Amino acid sequence: APSRSWAAGAFVKSAVALLGRRRFRKERRRALLIDCGNVRRMTESNTRVEVRTESAPAPVGPYSQGIRVGELVFASGQIPLDPATGKKVEGDIEVETKQVLANLKAVLEAAGSGMDRVVKATVYLTDLSLFPRVNAVYAEAFDVDPAPARVTVGVAALPLGAGVEIDAIALTS
Repeated sequence: APSRSWAAGAFVKSAVALLGRRRFRKERRRALLIDCGNVRRMTESNTRVEVRTESAPAPVGPYSQGIRVGELVFASGQIPLDPATGKKVEGDIEVETKQVLANLKAVLEAAGSGMDRVVKATVYLTDLSLFPRVNAVYAEAFDVDPAPARVTVGVAALPLGAGVEIDAIALTS
C-alpha cells in the first residue's frame, strides 16, 4: 500500500494540475488562515486572566490556581489540601483523591467551566500501585462521554507529602 506521504504528494500534484500552481497556493493559504482562525477563536484574545477562588486552597508557591485565556482554562495542579485550613487532609488515597478533585472542581467553576468541560487531565502519583484506587474515584468525578484525555505519571514526591496531584485543561463554553 502507498505511504501516507506518497498519497499526500499525489493529492497535491493532482490539485496543482486541476487548479494551476498560483490558484493552488492561494487556496492552500486560505485553508491555513481558516484553520488559524479556529485557533484564534479558541483563545479569542491573548489576555490571561487569573482564576482565584476561596473554595480551593491558596497556592503554596508563585503560581495561580488557574489561568483563563479565551475559551480555555488551565487549572494548576491541586493537592489534597482543605481550603478552609490550608492543611493536608488525613486519610487513605481515596480521601486524598476526593479532596484533590473537589479543589479542581472549585477552580474550574470559578473560571466558568466544570468537570464536564475538561479536555485533558494529568494525574501525578507517588505510588503507582495505588492507581486502580485513584482511578475508581477519578471515574466517578469524570462521568462524561467521552472521558477527558489523561496522562498518569509516577513521581518521587509531591508538595506537603501528598500522594496525588491532578491538573486540567478545560473549555469554558
